[in-house]
Amino acid sequence: MIARLLTAIAMLCLVPAPALAWGYFGHETTARIALANVTPQTRAAIARLLHHEREIGTRECPLRTLGDAATWPDCLRGESWRWGYTFAWHYQTEPITEPYDARKNCSGGGCVSAQVTRNHRILADEGLPGNVRLEALAFMVHFAGDIHMPLHSGDNGDRGGNDVETTYGIVPGLNLHGIWDSTLAERAISGAAPPLVRRYSARERAELAGGGPADWGRESWELARGFVYPNALGGAPEPAEKPATAALTQEAIVAAVPVAERRIVQAGLRIAELLDSAFAPGPLHPAERQAR
Repeated sequence: MIARLLTAIAMLCLVPAPALAWGYFGHETTARIALANVTPQTRAAIARLLHHEREIGTRECPLRTLGDAATWPDCLRGESWRWGYTFAWHYQTEPITEPYDARKNCSGGGCVSAQVTRNHRILADEGLPGNVRLEALAFMVHFAGDIHMPLHSGDNGDRGGNDVETTYGIVPGLNLHGIWDSTLAERAISGAAPPLVRRYSARERAELAGGGPADWGRESWELARGFVYPNALGGAPEPAEKPATAALTQEAIVAAVPVAERRIVQAGLRIAELLDSAFAPGPLHPAERQAR
């Protein structure tokens, strides 16, 4: 009886939170990686902007730290009457069975890649009020994390895996999107050696960072097509195939963890680049160049 109870508790602990890219732990980790890799001047500029928190007026969703900023746009889901227009900005899913096009599914700039660029530009504009720039900081940091989650770019007619009931090891009844959002990210972060939150070398940054939102979206779409769906379905889905169920065996989980780990680190280092370029204006960042 005790053994059954312990097994049930363990299974409940593995159930991911509702689908929010990388979950709160993952987004906070990308922010901590970023903060460890920005310049001292950028850290000071972020601290100054955070003093404008009260002007934002989201008492239930604090903005006291960069970690808060990284999760703030998901917290806003509790006030859809005020912030509902931002909810489509978290993703830009494109079919994995069709050629990738960075301009698709982004009408009026209402997608994740366009909003990374837009909010970077707002953040960099020192002529704008502090509260406006703080809001842009939070959106930019969060959306730059979102775009690195493969199922916010790749889709198989299943809302980025949300409609695919998936077994995670011995835990049934989850969905593929939620597993990649939370369970895999949490395992990747907690089990990483060395820890993901640290100062990265110039060589590591050259390998992992760089590019702009369109590049990052393409990377995620390619991972969804070439790894995430085949890993869960036992092979790449056919163009007309939309499986309703999937399973991540222990072997599949072990293979997926380093993929999730790399995307979290890439997100953190690229957020650091966005922040440094926004607070130290110079040549246009790739995010700006792609937009123009």
